[in-house]
Parts: sequence; C-alpha cells; structure tokens
Amino acid sequence: MTNDIDIKTSEKIYYQDYDNLIRFISYFYQINLVRQLSPQRILEIGIGNKTVSNYLKHNGFKISTCDYDKDLEPDFVADIRELPFEDNCYDLVMACEIMEHLPWDDVPVILKQLHRVTSKYVIISVPYLCFYNEIAIKIPMFNKIVKRQVLDLFLEWTYANCRTWSKSHQWE
Repeated sequence: MTNDIDIKTSEKIYYQDYDNLIRFISYFYQINLVRQLSPQRILEIGIGNKTVSNYLKHNGFKISTCDYDKDLEPDFVADIRELPFEDNCYDLVMACEIMEHLPWDDVPVILKQLHRVTSKYVIISVPYLCFYNEIAIKIPMFNKIVKRQVLDLFLEWTYANCRTWSKSHQWE
C-alpha cells in the first residue's frame, strides 16, 4: 500500500506533556478490559510510550507490539492497513488512539485487518471531543452515610463544532 500520509510521530512527544489525567484514564480502561477478557496472546498496534504494553507484560500477559514508526522500537514494524500476521494469530488485538491519525476512507480496510488477525477480540479506542469539569468534595461523615470517600461531580459538554482535536488527527 502506498503511504499517502505521513503518520510518523516524533518520539519526543511521548515524553513531554503526553501523559495526563485523561490519557491515564484511557490506559486504565484499556488495561482493565484486557484483564477482564484474559487473552493468551495480545497484539497492541500503536504503542505510544509503551505504558499499556509495559504494564501488561509486567503483569504476566503475553503481548506483542506493532507500530508504523520503527524509532519507537515495536516488536513489529507495519502499517495497520497491511498487517503482516497470519489469520487468527492473536486472541486480542488493540488499536487505541491511532485510527484517527489515518484517513476516514481507510477505516473499512483497517477493521478488516483487525478482524483478520484476531480469533476473539478487538479493542478500538478513539478520542472523544468534549470539555469537562470534575469536582470532588470531601464531606465529613459522607463515607459513613453512602460508603464513598467523596462526592464526585463530573460535568461534560460535547464539543461537536470542532473537526479535530489535534493537528495530527484526520477525523474524530
């Protein structure tokens, strides 16, 4: 496949202000879902700074990594649109926060590739455009009444008028 877009990301971005609360919440949900599914063989496509794969490896999961950018040192260097794996060779394939970097027209090809290489599960995550505020209030005796440490108020407003959140994103 001809590379019609430059999706290489500077390795430096993954170590300067990359990780924030929202990204760690995303990591948590990715890891938690993997733990619930309990797959034997995992492929993570789009490795970022390797937070998810390192955590899973450290906790006994057999995980291989794949990325388009060889400078990130994945186990396999490949384009998600042309995965070099046999059919059904992984129990779980993860493609988190990467599809939005590719043209929308490539989504069907990407989905077919993800489906082809997994025997059971695919986890896909894309950014969600919104603004949010969270307020956590600690109230004396609240824990005894409702069995929670704090009253947590989370307010979210979808921001649908914006085409993309990041200049590197093709769509969201």
